[in-house]
Parts: sequence; C-alpha cells; structure tokens
Amino acid sequence: MNHDMKLPRGTTDVVSTHSVFGAPCWVSLTSRDLETTEGFYAAVLGWEWRPARLGDRFRMAVVDDTPVAGIAAVASMWQMAVAWTPYFAVASADEAVARAQERGGTAAVGPLSFPPGRAALLADRDGAAFGIWEGELFSDWESWRRASPAFIRLHTRDAFDAAIFYGEILDWASDRPGCCEVTYEGGEVVLRSRGEIVARIESGALGAAPDPTIRPHWQVHFAVSDVSACARAAEIHGGSVLSKSGDEAVLRDPDGAQFTVTSRPSR
Repeated sequence: MNHDMKLPRGTTDVVSTHSVFGAPCWVSLTSRDLETTEGFYAAVLGWEWRPARLGDRFRMAVVDDTPVAGIAAVASMWQMAVAWTPYFAVASADEAVARAQERGGTAAVGPLSFPPGRAALLADRDGAAFGIWEGELFSDWESWRRASPAFIRLHTRDAFDAAIFYGEILDWASDRPGCCEVTYEGGEVVLRSRGEIVARIESGALGAAPDPTIRPHWQVHFAVSDVSACARAAEIHGGSVLSKSGDEAVLRDPDGAQFTVTSRPSR
C-alpha cells in the first residue's frame, strides 16, 4: 500500500497507474514489530528506512533513494496476517473492486483514499491476497522495477482459472493500448508489461492445506547479488531459510512472513 506519497529526490515527473495499468506497482508487508522488521530487512536486503506519512507504525524502504516497499506494523492491531502483498496498478479502484467481487473475490479493506491515490486489499477466489492501487506512483515504473522485486509468483489451484480472474479485473491481454501480455511458457502463465516478465502463475497449491506455504498465495521475489549471503543474514537476524537452490532461496522473517531472494540477472 502506498504508505508515503513523497517522490524521491530529483523526481519531477508524476507517473500514474494509468501508464502501467494491470502490472504490479508496489509491495507491502504487514508486521507486528517495526523495529525488528526494519533491522531484519536492513541486514538481509540492505534496505534503508524513511518515516511514512500514515503514522508511527509505518515505514518506507528505499534503495539508492528509490522507494521499494512499505512496512506496516499493524498485524496485531488490525487482526491481519503477517505477509508480503503485491499491489497492481489500476485505472479505477472502485471498478476493480466491483469486478473482483462479481467474480467471486472478496474485499478485505477499501477502497480507501491515501492521497494522491486510492487502495484496496482483496483476495481472489482461492484466498490469495493482493492489493490494487489507483493514482500516482512513487517514481517512474522502470526505476521501481530495477530497485525492487525481480517478479512476483502466484501459487494457486489452477493457473488458467486464476489468469482469467485477474485478467478480467486488471484488463490483462485486453484491447487497451499498453495492457499486460499473457502467455503460457514452461508450464506457467507468464505476465509481461512493457516486454518485461513481471509475474508468473503456477498451478498446484492446495486451498485446505494445513501448511500455509502451499496454500494459494502471492510470493514476492527480490533480486539480490548474493543469495547465500542473504540466507546467512536471515538466520543470524532471527529469520529462517525454508528452502535454497543455487540461485534462489525462500526465507522467512522473524514475524513469519515469507519471501524469495533470487540472483540478480546480469545486465
């Protein structure tokens, strides 16, 4: 959720969700303990922190002066799950929420006004949480993409069914100029915006599974230069390593939120 509306220093052009509609444009973490969360992600991902305008429970993570993520220490107060949530750019928050509800999704929060925009927190038909954002972005979309997630992946019951659900809400593969492109590659549904892979959807999650890691959910993948170093830092600072391969590791922070670190592609 857009916790701080201040653009990074040096930015003069306002970029809105109309320019990248349907694409992921932000990620936000709900946590219980702000100080612990700040220390963990500073150590693991090298993030710096700024205060946010919504109050003392909110912080903005920045990398090289580019805002990359929001942290909200409201999980206990608002009875919310501790989790990373991706937000998608929409032209109209009201319309997107209505579309989601018409197709079997649910609205948990909003739409609410956070000038200069509006946000809502939703769940799809299988219970995976996601957000939508209408309004100004922090900076140009390409800068956020370079500084923050490599991509996001939806683990869901049926990838094709999910792609239809999200496509109808977010205008994927529509007739609108600039919409996201959807393809099927290597057993996954792949979402591209401006030619870049921004999301993947894979089948196989189990809605009634006792283990939340295999229930339908969106997983945020952060690009890093050293996966092994991030995994070691996570364990040292109170987190854990759920799995690790050569170029990827699934980590859990001290509050229980899971995320993935992926080797940054060479440019």
